[in-house]
Parts: sequence; C-alpha cells; structure tokens
Amino acid sequence: MDALVCTASDGVRCAARVAGRTGEPLIFVHGVGSTAEIWEPQLTSLSQHLRCAAVELRGNGVAPVPVNLSSITRTGFARDALAVADAFGAQRFHLVGCGLGGIVGLELWRLAPGRIASFCLLDSFAAYPDGEAVAAGIIDDVLTAPSLVTYSEGWANLLLPPRAPAYRRTASVRQMAQKDRRAFTRFTLATWTCDYRPLLASIAVPTLLLWGEHDRIVPRVLCEELAANIRGAHLVTVPDAGHHCHADAPAFVDAALEAFIGAVPNLGT
Repeated sequence: MDALVCTASDGVRCAARVAGRTGEPLIFVHGVGSTAEIWEPQLTSLSQHLRCAAVELRGNGVAPVPVNLSSITRTGFARDALAVADAFGAQRFHLVGCGLGGIVGLELWRLAPGRIASFCLLDSFAAYPDGEAVAAGIIDDVLTAPSLVTYSEGWANLLLPPRAPAYRRTASVRQMAQKDRRAFTRFTLATWTCDYRPLLASIAVPTLLLWGEHDRIVPRVLCEELAANIRGAHLVTVPDAGHHCHADAPAFVDAALEAFIGAVPNLGT
C-alpha cells in the first residue's frame, strides 16, 4: 500500500492510500468520523484485481487542517476526490462511499457526472430528516465534550453492531478522536444538512446500495429512498453489520463490490 499526495483545484493539499496496479479504478471516500484507514480491508482484497485509492478528506485528522476552514464543504471534498482521481490517472472511476462518502459521491455527480462510471453507496442518504437540528445537536455535543476521545467512545456505541470485536471499537475511536474539533464541526454540517433528492433521477450509471442491518445512524428507509429514485439501483442488506458495513463485514462487502464492478461495462482505461 502506498501514499499519494496531491493538490485540489482550490489549492488544498489532499492525500490517499493507494493499492493495485491493474484493473478498473475505484475511488473510496470515508465518512464523517473515519479516515481512509477504514478502507484497508477493501484495499487489501480488491487491489488484487482492481486499482484502488482511498481518499483522505481535507481536515480529517490525517491531512493537515486547511488554513481556510470554510473550504471544508461537500464541494471541497468532491474536489479532493477529483484531485486524487487525476493523480491516480483515472479519467472515469467507480465511486465507493460510506455515509458522508456517499454524499460526496452525489456532489461529484452534480459537479462532474462524466467522471463517474458507477456508484456503490454504503449506509448513506440523499437527505436526513431534521438534518439542521441533528447537526446542531452533534456540534454542541462535540464542543462541550471533555475531549474528542470521550465523544468518540459514545459515538462508537451507535456505529458498531452487537458483538463487534474489540479491535473495531479501538479503530473507530482512534480515527474519530484524532480530528480537530473545528474541522469536525464543518464535517458535521457537510454530512447532515445535504439535500440531493432533486438530483437522484438524473443519475444514469449503475448503482449498488449497501446497508448494514444494525445501522442505528442511517435508517434503512433512507437507503430505500435512494433505491426508489435512482434508476436501476439495487439495495442489499449486509448481515451482522453496523453503520460501517464494509469494516464490520468486509468479506461480504468485498464480494458484493467485485460482482458489481465486474458487471459494469469496462472503462477501457
């Protein structure tokens, strides 16, 4: 696994973890509380046949916090993904996003639909009920918590499925706790205040939707809304998984991704 460093179109430094030298290009985008580390099972498994790049979103705790915090937006995240794709040599790519990562995918469709070959959206949504209030509540909790470690430990209770192994809790807390509180408030706003419902009918690429059966953050009905409004989209429930279904059930998700990508017409890249 290698590191890739590049610069987005607005001058913000961004980075990615990359693996695989042959096959179709996949761009992975993490969620609000995680980093590119969460895609390691997929990069390890799928890089045997595919070229994989997991984006480190600006200000996520791994890449430096941008001087201009106002650049931490859905559009900024989409610019990060496009910069990684450019540096990766992928004119068109398959976009795999979890939670906020799926939302970034929808923003990419708004900005540059010609770059997207297919979508796999995991535990994601187009709009969250009462999103403004949800974001305000999370921001208040984050800013008043004794530390982000304390906040992350409580958040992990919602993220993880029953009987999750200890290493999953450790990884979840570590990834969220390294974030800057100011940047995390921007991530929070970007996640919960979106509304891409008017865009869904225009999506004209193969789309796979995965939802962890124990996801207590994104109700299944929100994934069903995506499935009902994206032409030809297919929704699959991932057993024994929580909000990060790809980390909780990597073998199931990897097999689903391989089958899905294998059925998409070759990009010829």
